[in-house]
Amino acid sequence: MNKLKFYIDGAWVDPATPSTLGIVNPATEETFAQISLGSRQDVDRAARAARRAFATWCDVSVEARLTYLRKVIEGFRARLPDLARMMTLEMGAPITFATERQATVALFHFEEAARVLAEYRFEERMGTEIVRREPIGVCGLITPWNWPLNQVASKVAPALATGCTVVLKPSEIAPLSAMLLAEIIHDAGIPAGVFNLVNGDGPVVGEAIAAHPAIDMVSFTGSTSAGIRVAKLAADTVKRVAQELGGKSANIILGDADLKTAVIEGVHACYTNGGQNCQSPTRMLIPRASRDAAFAAAREAVDSIRLGDPLDPASTMGPMVNQGQFDKIQDLIQSGIDEGATLIAGGMGRPAEVNRGYYVRPTVFGDVTPQMRIAREEIFGPVMSIMSYDTEDEAVDIANDTPFGLAGFVQSKDLDRARKIANRIRAGRVYLNGARFDRSLPFGGYKQSGNGREFGVFGFEEYLEVKAILGYRASAQ
Repeated sequence: MNKLKFYIDGAWVDPATPSTLGIVNPATEETFAQISLGSRQDVDRAARAARRAFATWCDVSVEARLTYLRKVIEGFRARLPDLARMMTLEMGAPITFATERQATVALFHFEEAARVLAEYRFEERMGTEIVRREPIGVCGLITPWNWPLNQVASKVAPALATGCTVVLKPSEIAPLSAMLLAEIIHDAGIPAGVFNLVNGDGPVVGEAIAAHPAIDMVSFTGSTSAGIRVAKLAADTVKRVAQELGGKSANIILGDADLKTAVIEGVHACYTNGGQNCQSPTRMLIPRASRDAAFAAAREAVDSIRLGDPLDPASTMGPMVNQGQFDKIQDLIQSGIDEGATLIAGGMGRPAEVNRGYYVRPTVFGDVTPQMRIAREEIFGPVMSIMSYDTEDEAVDIANDTPFGLAGFVQSKDLDRARKIANRIRAGRVYLNGARFDRSLPFGGYKQSGNGREFGVFGFEEYLEVKAILGYRASAQ
């Protein structure tokens, strides 16, 4: 499966300089596809195409943009099984999860962008004056491998809906589903240059996007260290930077909660997408007196996981994305053992039932203290730390004792009590009692988890500038 062209200015084109990269199926460790790696010249070509297209796309009517979005939605629905299977092959998400979550939530972002666009007021009166919201311009979008379509769609959909044009760099680890989306966008008839895709790595293509003078905004999802680099490069052209970065979310189980249910659900939430999930509740905080019962419930949760071939609909967890991620997780599991945490389930090495693929044993540690590496570093794998507290104040202090602030979780039978704790957690989202992930509400972080918000109307407005027009009285009389 060779996908060696880039989508620039409405056509699939050859890269400026030939350079290829193999895409590895993490379940088999075999290369099954080839892509081209782009260069600064490719980014420049795409940025110039996007700049030309913006001159007309920004003035396309709301009704026309809605028509284009609805065609994308129609094409997405028709190819949803293909998109899901591609994500299973490129990053290992079990096919059931890839279909019901990975692909479906990506589709939602286009549906939500169309809903917001249909109702949005781009111009309003403030007193006798006018405030307008206008598309910011050319947007460089840099997306990760763990939710390869969801993160693409959460940026591309509002950018196109608001009248912006796009240069997209999907992750070079899992780019193939985004290339299928490019085909869907092309078939929807969106004008040439409005959407452009250049594959490549972060140090070359990502940095070229962040620094390019023709790009007005960069939206980045990835690690905090890479986000810092993007922001520094973007500063020279004073472009807007929106970032969704790392997380180390705490799940506070209060003393009145149903402990067994809360622990089992908390383990499964931590392991969403194999733990390769930025807002996963990786630190479970329990009352100290509940230690033994919590450990037993965690073992029960781990025993229910069906780890196996991601193309098998019965599998609930697949492999990690690549060798580097596997090695990082093994190192952190070893650190937990070395630093004296109690190994409740899992541990080092591959599961006994598999002999190939980047599979990690679902792991839970207990008696974890705030200074341990597993309590401080984002592991990005199926590893959870159980930490004990004596008072609610101590639980909140532990939850906030992190450079990250993407999400928080609170479990209690008393909603008012849970709400008071939620108000004290320094994070962009707090889920009470297993609340569902609502993609119409703002998503983003405090502290080193990023800035700006995605999803729904808040994500829509990230792509708009605000203009005040003063002295225009005629139509107000």
